[in-house]
Amino acid sequence: MKRICVTNRLLCQEDFLSRVQKIAAAGADAILLREKDLSETQYAILAKQVQEICLPYNVSLLLNSFWQTAATMHLPVQLPMPQFQKLSSADRQEIPAVGVSVHSIAEAHYAQAHHADWLIAGHIFPTACKPDLPPRGIPFLQQICDAVSIPVYAIGGITPEKVPELKAAGATGICVMSALMTCDDPVDVVRQFQSFL
Repeated sequence: MKRICVTNRLLCQEDFLSRVQKIAAAGADAILLREKDLSETQYAILAKQVQEICLPYNVSLLLNSFWQTAATMHLPVQLPMPQFQKLSSADRQEIPAVGVSVHSIAEAHYAQAHHADWLIAGHIFPTACKPDLPPRGIPFLQQICDAVSIPVYAIGGITPEKVPELKAAGATGICVMSALMTCDDPVDVVRQFQSFL
């Protein structure tokens, strides 16, 4: 299973770029630069800084929402469904790869039919990021995985010991944000996840 670190510098207890460097060095498979509060100009500057960190470790960098920046930097991008639905065929061809966040089987079918490269499905377990929304659970994840042939990544409340059941449900990988942004030792956390893969 692949391990994607989803960033949120507002949760980070140390210098954000230092935290990213530690996560990349620890062996994360990819870093999804979330940072929803930034303007596209601010985001592009940060993306270039994070890209410089990722390259020496051969860690993939995925951008979030700002598909124009992704096209300019020749990087994959993760999009919410409403944004994906507005993406024209011409725009889609400018981006190396596109992932879509899905919350239903219908959305999963739509994303695959419109040439998404992967899906992020969630949230699977309770998470402080969405305290007012009930988790969708393992059965939901399995339904999504069974419904499509493209990779599906699970997100939401994921801890190392939950990895085996996510894998059994068919997930290609996991997305982790809070655990890696708030922990004292991100290297140890990445290794804990690795031990369950």
